[in-house]
Amino acid sequence: MDRVTIYDTTLRDGMQAEGISFSLADKLLIAHRLDDFGIDYIEGGYAVANPKEMEFFQQIRQRKLRHARIAAFGNTRRADLTVEADPSLAAILQCQAPAATLVGKTWDMHVTEVLRCSLDGNVLLCAESVAYLKKKGLEVIFDAEHFFDGYKRNPAYSLKVIAAAAEAGVDVIALCETNGGCLPQEVYEITTAVRKALPGAAIGIHCHNDSDCAVANSLAAVCAGARQVQGTINGIGERTGNANLCSIIANLELKAGYATVGPEKLPHLTELSRFVFEVANISPVMNLPFVGASAFAHKAGLHVNALRKNKSTYEHIDPSTVGNERRFLISELSGQSNVLAKLERHKLHEDKALAKKILAMVQELENEGYQFEAAEGSFDLLVKKALGTYRSGFVLEKYHVNVERNGGGRIVTEATVKLTVDGKTQHVVSEGDGPVNALDSALRKSLEGFYPNLCDMHLIDYKVRVVNAREGTAARVRVIIESRDKDDLWGTVGVSENVIDASWKALVDSVEYKLLKDADAKKS
Repeated sequence: MDRVTIYDTTLRDGMQAEGISFSLADKLLIAHRLDDFGIDYIEGGYAVANPKEMEFFQQIRQRKLRHARIAAFGNTRRADLTVEADPSLAAILQCQAPAATLVGKTWDMHVTEVLRCSLDGNVLLCAESVAYLKKKGLEVIFDAEHFFDGYKRNPAYSLKVIAAAAEAGVDVIALCETNGGCLPQEVYEITTAVRKALPGAAIGIHCHNDSDCAVANSLAAVCAGARQVQGTINGIGERTGNANLCSIIANLELKAGYATVGPEKLPHLTELSRFVFEVANISPVMNLPFVGASAFAHKAGLHVNALRKNKSTYEHIDPSTVGNERRFLISELSGQSNVLAKLERHKLHEDKALAKKILAMVQELENEGYQFEAAEGSFDLLVKKALGTYRSGFVLEKYHVNVERNGGGRIVTEATVKLTVDGKTQHVVSEGDGPVNALDSALRKSLEGFYPNLCDMHLIDYKVRVVNAREGTAARVRVIIESRDKDDLWGTVGVSENVIDASWKALVDSVEYKLLKDADAKKS
């Protein structure tokens, strides 16, 4: 198998995405995950940009990486300075990273209008910068900025620049599709032309996603002979993002027959994707190919019926090969096959009468505004109710929520919950940051004496959506609550015209699910 090296620029290009800012600790955590996953090159940052970037290089040197090489990013020398006096090149050397990535101009328009030097002067400064860092013992990657746009307008000049870099001893020439406007056929043809013009050079590809073609363009370049691919985890980056390495790695390994991180690392791909989303403090993109939560989620009854007979009918790969999982969604659009598929883990998937009964319950509830796609905990409780095996852990007598704002502007929220467990009444008052937090606190205090395992459970997400917006302030709302314990993650749902009541229903389902889940685990 031909090998394609993977160059990750999440810590530099990825940080240019709107709303993303990694701390030093974040960058170090991501670097270690990338190394563990088998990424070949980790671009640590723009060396001359700020003290945090330099601190990263200093700290990462003290940590033992098992596989990846750290690359420091910078510019070719300024037109009015020598290589010895250039601050960007000096910063790269100060990083003491084993590899350096130099970005240089290959589009004549950028040379004359942005860099404002002569065309021959730009060729010279690119070559001198590469040669200077090579003499210092670094591996050098030349990022040929705007190469494809430059080639389309003046191919002779673009080729002259990268030929000079090759002659200066560069290790890899990365052709950059910087504006993201090319289509795959263009990238294939131009990369092929470069391979013919520089037959001994190692070629890489760096694509942006402005035409939604970054992954396809990267794969086209590999087909044309590129053997290094640059990109970011989840495709994060400036404007519409960079090439998504999650999709590229999976496609190269599973579809195109190239070696990248290896089949033993590939099952950790989804985990890596979600880790980067978490550190970046942004919500995961549900429909990302391969790694998204919806990548193998099936809702149409026809599809689910076929999948239960043969998984390859509506899945292009086994989800487990990339660390993802198959999900069957339940909604009013579902058929009995969806319900039977969901019942497989309850060992009830042959009970068509039960499936029909549950489907009718789902359709009725969804007509009221419920939705079970993100509320599998509530769906499992629905199954138990249909079976007649549901047993509530407590009986609510009443709850009350009071919100007061004093003259100083301080808001105090207080919740009172009165309930009965095994004939014993609990009457608890608790304060919280808001009505839901106060209710959650009061409910837990009421129950933890009877059910100590509730201490392991935490509410981690809370979403509210208006179901029938035309009703204005009298509209129904749907509340989705996500909870977790040390073993599992689950969602529950509540619907009401009153947001507090909808929240209470979702909270109760979350607690009930935890209690019944733990009880079932003890029995087994």
